[in-house]
Formats: sequence, C-alpha cells, structure tokens
Amino acid sequence: MSGNLSRLLKPQSIAVIGGGAWCANVIRECRKIGFAGDIWPVHPKRSEVGGVAAYASIDVLPSAPDAAFVGVNREVTVEAVRQLAERGTSGAVCFASGFQEAQAELGNGADLQGALLAAAGQMRLLGPNCYGFINALDGAALWPDHHGMTQVESGVAILTQSSNIALNLTMQTRGLPIAYLCTVGNQAQTDLAELGMAVLDDPRVTALGLHIEGIADIRRFEALAAKAFNLGKRIVALKVGASEQASAATISHTASLAGSDAGARALLARLGIAQVGTLAGLLEALKVLHCSGPLEHGGIASMSCSGGEASLMADSVLGSNLYFPALGADQEEALRTALGPKVALANPLDYHTYIWNDGLAMTACFSAMMATGSLALGIVVLDFPRLDRCDAAEWDRVTDAVVATAKETGRTMAVLASLPETMPEHVAQDLMARGVIPLSGIGEALEGLSAAVWLGAHGPASTPILRPQNGAGSETEPGDAADTQSILSEGAAKAALAEHGLVVPLSRRVCSVEEAGKAAQEIGFPVVLKGEGFAHKTEAGAVKVDLCSGADVIEAAEAMAAQGYLVEQMISGAVAEVLVGVTRDPAHGYVLTLGAGGVLTELMQDTVSLLLPVDEGGLVSALETLRIAPLLSGYRGAEAADVKAIVNAVLAVQDYVIAHAGAVGEVEINPLLCLPKGAVAVDALIRLEKQA
Repeated sequence: MSGNLSRLLKPQSIAVIGGGAWCANVIRECRKIGFAGDIWPVHPKRSEVGGVAAYASIDVLPSAPDAAFVGVNREVTVEAVRQLAERGTSGAVCFASGFQEAQAELGNGADLQGALLAAAGQMRLLGPNCYGFINALDGAALWPDHHGMTQVESGVAILTQSSNIALNLTMQTRGLPIAYLCTVGNQAQTDLAELGMAVLDDPRVTALGLHIEGIADIRRFEALAAKAFNLGKRIVALKVGASEQASAATISHTASLAGSDAGARALLARLGIAQVGTLAGLLEALKVLHCSGPLEHGGIASMSCSGGEASLMADSVLGSNLYFPALGADQEEALRTALGPKVALANPLDYHTYIWNDGLAMTACFSAMMATGSLALGIVVLDFPRLDRCDAAEWDRVTDAVVATAKETGRTMAVLASLPETMPEHVAQDLMARGVIPLSGIGEALEGLSAAVWLGAHGPASTPILRPQNGAGSETEPGDAADTQSILSEGAAKAALAEHGLVVPLSRRVCSVEEAGKAAQEIGFPVVLKGEGFAHKTEAGAVKVDLCSGADVIEAAEAMAAQGYLVEQMISGAVAEVLVGVTRDPAHGYVLTLGAGGVLTELMQDTVSLLLPVDEGGLVSALETLRIAPLLSGYRGAEAADVKAIVNAVLAVQDYVIAHAGAVGEVEINPLLCLPKGAVAVDALIRLEKQA
C-alpha cells in the first residue's frame, strides 16, 4: 500500500472540514466504530462540530492530519483541498457533487474537477461525489451517513462507485465480515483499481468485491488482477451499464451485437475477475471466498429433509457450472447404513425426517454423502424458524452435525437457507466461526458458488490487452474520438485480410455488366454476384448466388444497377456459417465477437466476446460455448467443421488488426463458411478511422 493511501485508509488523525449535518455524522460514525485517534473539526465560525471542539482554519490544526473529510460546497472544496495539501495531509475524501458528473447540467463541472486535481497535487483524493470509506479493521469511518458495519479481525473489501449502493451493502445481515467499504465517486484521481491494490496489501483482507460503472484505466486493472492472483486473493465484480465511449458504428452486425458492455465483460473475464449479476450474488460469492477460497470444480452435494427442497436444488443449477455428481457405491452403502431401507438415495438427497433431531444420525448421513473425492462442497439445506416465535434448538442440532461432518471428513461444508431471511445473522456468524459457509437464499447462493467455481478454473491472462494506438504510437484513451472514417470495399477488405492469411474465394472486381459476364467465364461456374455500394447487400437484393451462365450473371447485374460488381467463385458444402468481428472499443481495447453467422446472426444472437489478443486454445474454448457448437462438431452424424481452419481465420483477422492498430475501427467477416476441410470468408468489411 503506497504511503499516502495507507495513511488515508488507516489514519491516526482525521480532520473534518465543514460544520453541517454530514460532517457531524462523520464524527458520530468514527466514534461508533471505535476510532481511537484524534478528530479535528474545522469551521471558521463554530466552536464545536458534533460535540468536538472546532478549529477556525486548516492552518491552525495541531499537525497535518492523516486523512480529511471535506464536506463543504464544490467551490470551497477546491480551496480546502489546496490548503490540506499545502499542510501535508496524506489524503482527503471529497464529498461534494457538481464536478465532472454534472458537466452537462452545470457547464463547468469538468473545469472545476481539473482545478480540484491541481489543488490536490500529490495528496490522495477519493471522489469527488462520494461518501468516502469505512475501515472496520482499524476502526476508522470517513463516512457521512449511517452504516451497518462493526469492527472485524479480517474480512473482504468492497469498492464501488455508488455511495448509496455502498451504504446499502453495509446493512447486509448475511454474516459477511466487511473489512473495507470504499467509494470512489468520479474517480478523478484514485480509481477502483488503484484503491483495490491498496486494500489488497492488507493481509487481513481475504477477497475483493467490485461494483463497476466504468473502468478508468485498463492497465491499472490488469495490474490489480495480477496482484490479487499473486496474493492468492480473488476478485468478484458486478458490472452495470454500457459505456458511452463505445464505438457508435452501425454499419455492421458486430457493432450492434458487441457494444461496450460486452467489451467490459470480456475484459473482466480476461483478467480472471468473476462476474455476478446481482448485489446479493456479489455478497454470497465474497462469503464463499472468505470462508474457503475458490472451489476446485462445480461438483456439489445437497442434503435436505424435504423432497421439495431436493427438487428445487436440482432445478436451480440448470444452465450453470454447478452439478450434482451421481452417488458412488461407497456413498450408497454408507448412506443406506445411516438412513435405512425406506429412503431413496440420490444427489440431491432427501434424507427425510427419520433422523431429524438425532445429531449422531445426521452426522453419519452427512459424512456418508461426503465420502467421495468427487465433491467440491457439501450443502445442507436448512431454513431456521422465526426466533421470536419458535425454539430453534432442533435446528441447532443440524448445524452441529454439519460442523462435526466438516471436522470428521475434512471436506468443505455449507448450510444453505432457501430464503435469505431464514438464515439469522448470528447463526451465519456462528457457522463461519466454526468453519462452515453460511449461504442465504438459493438463487444468490448458487450464483455466488458459480462465481467461486469459475475462479477456481480461471486466472488473469499473461498477455497484455491490445489497445488501439494513435498516430504517435501511444495508446488511445477512453473518450478519444475518430475525426475521419473510411470503409473499404468488400474486394479491398478481402485482399487486405488475405495478405494476413485469410482464405477468400477467387474473385474479380469489375465496373460494368458486360465485364461481370466475362469475369464469371474466367472464374468458372457457378459464381456469386455482388453489387458494390451497399452496407448490407443481402437486404438490398445485391447478392445473387448459384449463377451458372454468363447470361444469368448479366441479367442479375442489370437488376442490381450497382456502382460496381464483385464476381466470386461460389463456395458450397458449408457445415455452418460463423460471424467473426472485431470492433475498436476505446474504453476496453479491441473486442472480438464470434457467433452464428449469415442470416442467423441477428435471429439467434448467439455470440461470445473476447479481447484481443487471443490464442488458439482460447478461441477453441470460445467456439465451444456457442449454441451452434454442435453444428461445428458434427450434428447428428453430419460432417464436422474444420475447427483448426476456423481458428486460423480468426487469427488472420487478429494479425491484420494488430498490424493496423492505429487505424482499424472495425473488421467483420460474415459469413465465414465453415467446411469439413477449410474455412472461407465470403464477405468482409473493414472500417478505418483516424484519431483526433
């Protein structure tokens, strides 16, 4: 952790600039969480703030504070930050809004944010437009509102751009120990990645959770991912929204299918950061990582005393990377001994109520289920009754049996409440203290487990992400715009890609109807005729296939009335058609999209996105995730496609993009005809752009 960030996040002295209710709240929250250092309110007219004697100005403070909460209006914030920096303060939280995020409304937000950064100099800033942070390890809260955290000895760190979401997360009752809760607001100086690296330096932090609206610096995110992995810690993220910095090109299918959100998700996957879709899933994933770390695989066991719960568990893993391995002979024998002849043995297991309230019998049952090396986790489904109306002693015997099973077998165990409200917080905390994972809610728990399984199989890529280059040879930044664009003709695009190894049909580009007929004779029938000057030729009726004579070609050309014509050798015998597209995403790099091609592209929306560069193994794995994968592997006895040739075609496109990274805006092949032997690009598009 860099010195200034360390002092900011672990302060011994805190200055609170301002006298309003928000500033008084900071003092209240510091006291509530047990802050033992000095608190120095600063206000020019008030003698005290929040019950603490105030100083008239920053320059009369006893010494330079380690951290400051600046809770004044946006104009005064800039001057206060300048004075704090001159005094030698390590870092400050800037609470005020009205900076870059309000540029459209106020007109001077960007200029004011620039002035704020200049005023800070080398002093660290969080925000502006953020609540700040809570350090529950050391008891420090530069936080202007209520929160639900208490001091912990170890736990996860959660970073978010949204202060209100951060506040909501502090109120969780799932038993998750949160060590750091930090907000970054506008990320004017310190972004999620840099702050993430700082909190990961703390050995008491076990995992990192991110709520991401936008990624400020890809290279820092790469460094964050590598650092976390090298420390043996894992990252889970909830990515929301689509970046406004995405390419606005609409001339191809790829641009509409990929989008910048796809780029962001591809980026996180490449960095080995697991992704969830809900806040609850984020909390459950972090809970699993805190208790056990990533799971080796998705093989799990479920045990409940209800057939309904067993069925619900079985249905809930469909479509995920979780599965229930069938029982082995040793498991069946041990379970039969524990449960008797009346219970149907399966995974998920309904152990009925025969052994309910019998701690030894339940331990024998659970241990029998875990008597195999094919399971990454054992789950006992258990919903606690309302403690204000019921006695939970019998339920406690179940958790005791789960704890005993974990000790006897050495296997990772969890207790899962099907509803989050039926896992009381004190039960979750007790289970965690005894080495068992408490899971709250079937849907979010399985989402969290899926993330943990994904993390067990993935880490950050070793090759840096390919970033677009500007004319000076340096990387472009998010927000850089193209001031000129040009679109190569299909023939020119194919020729350019063919120079990098892409296989294309034999073709002739001609200007007149008569020349089209002659070109067809030279190529040999059947041929395909395409009219030039159309973004989407098929929709415009500018593609005619299977033309078997010169007269057919001339008739088709006359009907098109195009600017020019491309006459091509007709390729037949395709097993499948694939889309291969690359778009320049200023926020994330070059996004590669693979998917169902031809007329199925928009109909099926069957795509996967990766960031360049990619390798052969990654491409094969990506193709296997598509819904058209069975066609590629030979569906119902049909011939399989030449996957090696498909991969080579994609790598040829990549080679072209790498060679022209300062100019390429977009490349698309649609379709790539996938043959039993070979893969041929029968349509191609290239959009070039010059950066401003």
